[in-house]
Amino acid sequence: MESPLSLPPGPAPELGALVREASCALARLDTARLAELAAACEALNRDLPSGGSAQSQAWAAEAREALSDMAVFGRVLEATRSNLRVMERLRELREGRVEYSLRQAVGSSVREGGDGNH
Repeated sequence: MESPLSLPPGPAPELGALVREASCALARLDTARLAELAAACEALNRDLPSGGSAQSQAWAAEAREALSDMAVFGRVLEATRSNLRVMERLRELREGRVEYSLRQAVGSSVREGGDGNH
């Protein structure tokens, strides 16, 4: 059984820096680095102090400071999801798993009862 992941010794990484690096790794599709960053985030979540403590308040302040970085990461993540959907659709087309009707293939240039001339 694998041991739970933990943060490396030393000071915890700044949340904003983690999120910025995750955005860059995602944009580069650096899966190895993304996996490392995900493990660091899991460790951070697991080690979160309970509410009300000084450490908890410090983490909350750090999270507020990282809001814009997290918003950028969210946009990069959504763009990546969209690109993945397109790539999956193209793969389906290439493999012949998707069939289009003539109307779908030609698009809006062929209208019922029309000659296609505009």
